[in-house]
Amino acid sequence: MEELRRLIREVPDFPKPGINFYDITTLLLDPIGLQKTIDALAAEAETERIDTVIGVESRGFIFGAPVAYKIGAGFIPVRKPKKLPAEKVSVSYDLEYGQDTLEMHKDAVGEGHRVLIVDDLLATGGTARAVCDLVESVGGHVAGLLFVVELDFLNGRSKFDGYDVRSLIHYDS
Repeated sequence: MEELRRLIREVPDFPKPGINFYDITTLLLDPIGLQKTIDALAAEAETERIDTVIGVESRGFIFGAPVAYKIGAGFIPVRKPKKLPAEKVSVSYDLEYGQDTLEMHKDAVGEGHRVLIVDDLLATGGTARAVCDLVESVGGHVAGLLFVVELDFLNGRSKFDGYDVRSLIHYDS
């Protein structure tokens, strides 16, 4: 994973002073790095029986869809409001300064479906926790959460007691 870590650009003082931003666009730009990232994510999921993979708008789509393809599962996009055409379920959750909402088609997850949530980053865990709540509200089972990058120092993992949480790359500060 050190090879992949080297492909991630660190941008100091973005989006505000004192924040170190881990920019995955440089990883996405590298064809071998992108392939290795998708392969590594899929390898983490291959041992589980997964019915569907959820990708969280928008970077979760980049990783979730190819992982679903590689493990032979369906793919569900979880979107910002007013982007999905059919009947939806939604969840609102708190952000550092305000609130946000995510939506999913109501019929995307069936009772007992085993769902893998895939996203680029686990920071404070609020978004991923909201997606877990969304899946469980329609009777689905969260089989695991899978991230490319985890910012360990923000302790987002603490929101997922009892869940299988895996990340490819960890940052301590």
